[in-house]
Amino acid sequence: MAAASSLNLVNKVLIISTTEFHIVPLSESALLFSYGNTIDTIINEKIMALHDKLSTKSFPGFIESAPAYASLAVYYNPVFIKQQYPDVFTVFAFVQNIIESFAKEIDHTTSFKNKPIKTVPVYYKGEDLEWVASLHQLTTTEVIQLHSGVIYHVFMNGFLPGFAYMGTVNEKIITARKDKPRLMVAAGSVGIAGAQTGIYPTDSPGGWQIIGTTPLQLFNKTKKDPCLIKAGDQVQFFAIDKNEFDKLNEY
Repeated sequence: MAAASSLNLVNKVLIISTTEFHIVPLSESALLFSYGNTIDTIINEKIMALHDKLSTKSFPGFIESAPAYASLAVYYNPVFIKQQYPDVFTVFAFVQNIIESFAKEIDHTTSFKNKPIKTVPVYYKGEDLEWVASLHQLTTTEVIQLHSGVIYHVFMNGFLPGFAYMGTVNEKIITARKDKPRLMVAAGSVGIAGAQTGIYPTDSPGGWQIIGTTPLQLFNKTKKDPCLIKAGDQVQFFAIDKNEFDKLNEY
């Protein structure tokens, strides 16, 4: 299968769109299905479709899968698989064939439809808002409009439990992360790093450019579904004032 590629360099991250996938072993009990170093909505939708398929139509010995931007780690029990299928040449080849067939089925049959949009209120008074506006020769109002005027795709959760990596921001406000991260960023802080935006779910060190704060709690380990925003979701921000923030504040 030939790769169809386009290259962009955003905040020193190589972005490659490709239709070719690779499967490599991670360990004796895991493999990695990957489209490469890619930040691409359609590719990520395929990763999520494969992740969902494994959740509903797993194979003997399957344990779990973990999605990222353009890859899916698949974990399995090699001892169980070998016991069930003693004639397989290798357990890796057995799982590889299953994942390949699932991926090809997704390529040919899956229709990626628009999902419901999760709306997130933001009090746009972040400590880096004016700096971001000045950097791009914009007003703070224009930065807010550009940031809230996009429906973002959630590529993955990582870094912290409930931290959703969303993209992509309007090209007019693409901003590199800080050279020196802050020692503490407050929970709920909404930031920009390169072409991505995200929300800190808990107090944490971090280097994203903070432009606002949401009153919503992004992660609650006591809930059955602890993450408010998950990989594959569609998200749009909307501006609120201080009074609305105080009324909605869940922290």
